[in-house]
Amino acid sequence: MKFGYTILYVANVRDSIEFYEAAFGFQRLFVTDSNEYGELDTGATRLAFAAQAFVKTLMPQPFEQATLDKPAPPMELGFVTDQIEADFARAIAAGAVEVKKPTAKPWGQLVGYVRDNNGFLIELCTPMN
Repeated sequence: MKFGYTILYVANVRDSIEFYEAAFGFQRLFVTDSNEYGELDTGATRLAFAAQAFVKTLMPQPFEQATLDKPAPPMELGFVTDQIEADFARAIAAGAVEVKKPTAKPWGQLVGYVRDNNGFLIELCTPMN
């Protein structure tokens, strides 16, 4: 078994894809014609988005919708970069909400946090040595 992808349930798939392209520089793999699902190329593991209304037709499990006016869901996405200051600034310029500027951790890593256009928490960090 291998970890293939993470799917975030969002109000608008196309807006989310465009945000992640602008904020983090990921490349779009595809968005369905119906705008119900889309994927980004993020390396070995894909980051995907599914429309909340579409997901509700697939399964009976209720879920909490992420929005910027509520606390962040209890998870985060971690993006590793060698250019954390520039990438953090790029994310903010693209509309990410600053949570905490990159700071040095005792183990030598720089780590900062933003929230995306849907309210999900994103960690931007330098590689671990």
